[in-house]
Amino acid sequence: MNCQKIVNVIALTSGVVSLAVVGSGLFVFVNRDSIVDNIKSQAIEAALGGLGGIGGSLPTGANDLPGLGATPSLGGPAAAPPAQQLQTSL
Repeated sequence: MNCQKIVNVIALTSGVVSLAVVGSGLFVFVNRDSIVDNIKSQAIEAALGGLGGIGGSLPTGANDLPGLGATPSLGGPAAAPPAQQLQTSL
């Protein structure tokens, strides 16, 4: 294979890459408004998607608080068993 064929292949691939870059840039330029609107709507949905409206499903934080004068329970499943005292004899 001589050098002229190698140069032609390199020039052809360079032209194809250049056309691909120009074509994708032109596509983005023509469709930039719809692309920006799509990204904005996705960002808003990601930020506000879990809210379910204007604060409609936000927890208030007061549902799990004990009432006034209520004494908290000390003997639940998280309570540790009473410690046994060790007797030592000297």
